[in-house]
Amino acid sequence: MIIKAHHHFIVYPFFKIYTLISIRRNFHEVKIIGEATEKNLPMLVVANHFSWWDGIFVNYVNMKKFKRRFYFMMLEEQLQIYSFFRKLGGYSVRKHSRTMIESLRYTQELLSKKSNMVLIFPQGAIQSLYHSTLIFEQGIERIVNNLSNEIQLVFIVNLIDYFSHPKPTLYIYLKEYRLNGENLSEMQDSYNAFLQECIEANKKIVDTP
Repeated sequence: MIIKAHHHFIVYPFFKIYTLISIRRNFHEVKIIGEATEKNLPMLVVANHFSWWDGIFVNYVNMKKFKRRFYFMMLEEQLQIYSFFRKLGGYSVRKHSRTMIESLRYTQELLSKKSNMVLIFPQGAIQSLYHSTLIFEQGIERIVNNLSNEIQLVFIVNLIDYFSHPKPTLYIYLKEYRLNGENLSEMQDSYNAFLQECIEANKKIVDTP
């Protein structure tokens, strides 16, 4: 049986405040680049996963642009250790187990409500920021192919650079992905192409102290 999310009426609002304060204290600047048009649909976000911060980054974008109820999938063993994440919208998945199907169905249930945003890290584990190619797990394909309603799928790439500042600048790149019966390989290739575009764009940034 999976661990389902339960937004606590005190902890979840506090998490929103914590997100804003943490970003302000720890980053020199945040730049949100790109667009995802508001369509009043449930939103599935696919993002790279290189740090503890990644969920906070996406929640920050959600608060600034989309204002949906935030959910995120995380490994069951991690959620058992950090059980408070459940109160923030975290729910569990256990790889290579029977309960994985239950996690995917729960994700589909969350994506049936237009007020919800679900974050998934498709590579399934934290990897170095210097990985320029991500290998997607199969779960995301199953989720998308078995939905009974329309959703909005948004790619997010988070990158950081310090340049001459003691605190890093956070670059959050957005791109809407149009679902049209693509398979996992096509979605993976599209994301990796976008990731490369973002990396190349960051290389061209000129520092302005």
